[in-house]
Parts: sequence; C-alpha cells; structure tokens
Amino acid sequence: MIYVIRHGQTDRNKEGRLQGRNGLPLNEAGLRQAQDLKHQLSHINFDYVFSSPQERAIQTAEIVTAMSCKVDTRLDVYDLGEADGLIKSEVIMNGPLPDSSCYDGVEDAESYMTRVLHFMEELTALHGAEDKHILISGHRCTTGAIGAYFHGIPKDQNILRFSSNNGEFKQYELHVRS
Repeated sequence: MIYVIRHGQTDRNKEGRLQGRNGLPLNEAGLRQAQDLKHQLSHINFDYVFSSPQERAIQTAEIVTAMSCKVDTRLDVYDLGEADGLIKSEVIMNGPLPDSSCYDGVEDAESYMTRVLHFMEELTALHGAEDKHILISGHRCTTGAIGAYFHGIPKDQNILRFSSNNGEFKQYELHVRS
C-alpha cells in the first residue's frame, strides 16, 4: 500500500502565493496538520519513506512517520521559475500552470510528469510485488502526478484533480504492472 501525503501548510500557502522551490518550512498550522496526519496513520508501520527535497515535505514525512526519509529529486515540486512566490491571483496562467512565455524558468510540464512517473515506475518495479507500506511526501503537483499514475492522465492534462490539500493523504494499491 502506498500513502501519498501533501506537506502541511506554510506561510506562502496561507498567503495564497505560488510555492515552488523557494518555499518555506511548515508554519504552526502546518505542524498541527502533520501531527494530525501522524495520528490518522499511526496504525501503519511504514517500510519505506520517500520525500521531495523541499524542507516542508521532509518535515511532514518525518513528523508523520518518526523516521528518516529518503529524499528523491524526482519528487521535487514543479519548478515555477520567476512565478515562485507570487500571489496566485496575480499570476498569468496557461491552464493550471504559470505561463512560461511570461515567466522565465518555468519547468516543462511533460518533463515534470516524466520524472515523477519514472520514480513511480521504479518504485513499482522494486516494491510492487511486496506487501509493504510506503509513504511519499510531496506537494500539490506531486500528489496529482502520482494520482495520474494510478488513474491515468486526464484528457485535459490537468493532473491537479488528483491532488491533495495541505496535510491530507491518499492511498493506492501498488502492484507490478504487466
């Protein structure tokens, strides 16, 4: 079984700002959300814990599991480039993403999906035949991409429909694919 959690709240989340690789650690509400997740998942003995390299995701994973996590850069948040930290309502968007023709450094959506799906394919190949409990700590985009791994990429390409809110989790059955 795989448990995919989104990090707890940060001040940027609270302020309605886009938060990418220049994000902040958990605020007091985020620490409470992580403790709530810990309580909700306290009946699970995790065999593996993976996290995005962002501090807020690592904090959440370690609070929830009381274990060190393996950081994997493929789980890193979508790179928002120059839009990172801007107020969401003021950002020029192209669908669910900042418009890369307006902001330098915005990651290519296909490259983002490729790296997250590569992580999931490797995880499935290594552990899909095992009866293990795996926790992955990430971001709105990460939870959405992993949801798309299990449900398929929507026709409109908007993976965020599979996302979790701050401090929430989703669970999936991990099976070797034939």
